[in-house]
Amino acid sequence: MTILIPSYEPDVRLLNLVLQLQTFKLGPIVIVDDGSGPGYRGIFETAEAYGCTVLTHPVNLGKGRALKTGFQYIKEYGPQGGIVCADSDGQHLPHDIKRIFEVLLAQTTPGIVLGSRRFSGKIPARSRFGNTVTRAVFSLTTGTKVYDTQTGLRGFPYSMLDWLNQIPGDRFEYEMNMLLTAHKEGYEITEEFIDTVYLDHNESSHFRPLVDSFRIYMPILMFSTSSVLSALIDFGLLFVIQYFTHNLFLSVVAARLCSSIFNYTINRKYVFSAGRTSKVRQSLPKYFSLVLLVLLLNYGLLYFYNEKLIIPLLTAKLLTEVSIFLFSYWAQRRFVY
Repeated sequence: MTILIPSYEPDVRLLNLVLQLQTFKLGPIVIVDDGSGPGYRGIFETAEAYGCTVLTHPVNLGKGRALKTGFQYIKEYGPQGGIVCADSDGQHLPHDIKRIFEVLLAQTTPGIVLGSRRFSGKIPARSRFGNTVTRAVFSLTTGTKVYDTQTGLRGFPYSMLDWLNQIPGDRFEYEMNMLLTAHKEGYEITEEFIDTVYLDHNESSHFRPLVDSFRIYMPILMFSTSSVLSALIDFGLLFVIQYFTHNLFLSVVAARLCSSIFNYTINRKYVFSAGRTSKVRQSLPKYFSLVLLVLLLNYGLLYFYNEKLIIPLLTAKLLTEVSIFLFSYWAQRRFVY
């Protein structure tokens, strides 16, 4: 077992964690100094004196890149056992890291083991709110329930290292991309509850609420942008064709076909590619099978709102698009790409 600790501008808590972990004798400890600078060199030199391997980025590249640097080093030079990743700020207790190690050892199939916090007691408001929102969005858009999507305490078998290095993202969004991609690749996510520790109201966290939240939600934001553009095409064609033909069904079908071709191209290349573009022959039949289903839902809802409830066509169209948005995102991520 190897313990991997990405670290940026650490304090003495990193050294305390190293000393405590060494009493459990779990295996070598690899620390990645993510561009902390000369002022922190003494802490990393002390960690090396304690027997840790320290890898150094000359400048700050982000947590995702630090993890990938560690994964690549372990693949080339480390023992072929599991890897447990932990933060350096004292939030992950040594006995909880050991528990993740034990759960990882008991695995029968490769998968991710998360050390999930309960968020009980006095939790900083931004941490509680951020995790609640992320958990809800993740569940709605993937169909998978994960209690703590932002935990940095994670365990992986050695066989997953190549996959981990291929996941896009260099900063905090990397950990979210990992979870978003895991189910599609057939990796199970196992959660083991751990203690929730926030020291000094989590002031040592380098998480930037605005910038890093934007990065975390980027896959969903990209899908939203693609959907909005497709909807604009759909809207425009719907009204143009309806104006000339006065045939609602033909208008819906023609508008949806054109917007779907645009949407498929964008989603395949940019939204669900996970760093590589899916093969057309695999994704195209699935996508247009979904389009057919969405088309029927679209027409059915539009007919219900417009004809039965006598809602104006523009309002009815808006209600219809909102109704099927989350279903479409979930289906495309899980089954199409």
